[in-house]
Amino acid sequence: MNNLIERFFDLESRQRTMLCAILVLLVAAGYWSFVYSGRRAETASLREKVEALRDQRSAKEHLVANLDEERATIRQLQGDLQRAEVQLPDKKEIPDLLSMISSVGREAGLEILLFRQKAERYQDFYAEVPVDVLVRGNYHQVATFFDHVGQLDRIVNVSDISMKDPKNENGAMVVSTSCSAVTFRFLDENERQRIAKQKAEQPDGAKR
Repeated sequence: MNNLIERFFDLESRQRTMLCAILVLLVAAGYWSFVYSGRRAETASLREKVEALRDQRSAKEHLVANLDEERATIRQLQGDLQRAEVQLPDKKEIPDLLSMISSVGREAGLEILLFRQKAERYQDFYAEVPVDVLVRGNYHQVATFFDHVGQLDRIVNVSDISMKDPKNENGAMVVSTSCSAVTFRFLDENERQRIAKQKAEQPDGAKR
């Protein structure tokens, strides 16, 4: 390892810069291929599943509420919905989830320079919860962090990854990595009604 580091610093400045750029591209490409693209598809699939389960549960409850057999079907649908909701927490669980993501970074050995929640973006029945993240550590620590975030039960999408300011610290190449992490939460009934009312009151041009 020391020989590799010495050979790295023996290179010309332009060659070192090109090598760092190649490493950044490899890390970003690997994350996109193995984590982000799959999680993005999983998010879309889960949204569709939750909507379908809600429709099925409502239909069963209204049409066959007094039949034991159909009640069992409703209980099964409710169980499926609860398992889906595990991946989309409600509002009160968001602070714990964000704390968990921050802890994952520290456990990976990263220095957390910035972890700032931004304004939520509301959809029909859920809200996107974006967080700006800035960490510092070596390439292995950064890759470990992304891998562990991708394995969380909750859905967390990471995008806009940027690595810069590479420096050799104690024999290891350390970089500052910024990204945008987005998780999701269910809107409660009051929130859904309020948002629907706000949309209804908007001019036609604003709705588009």
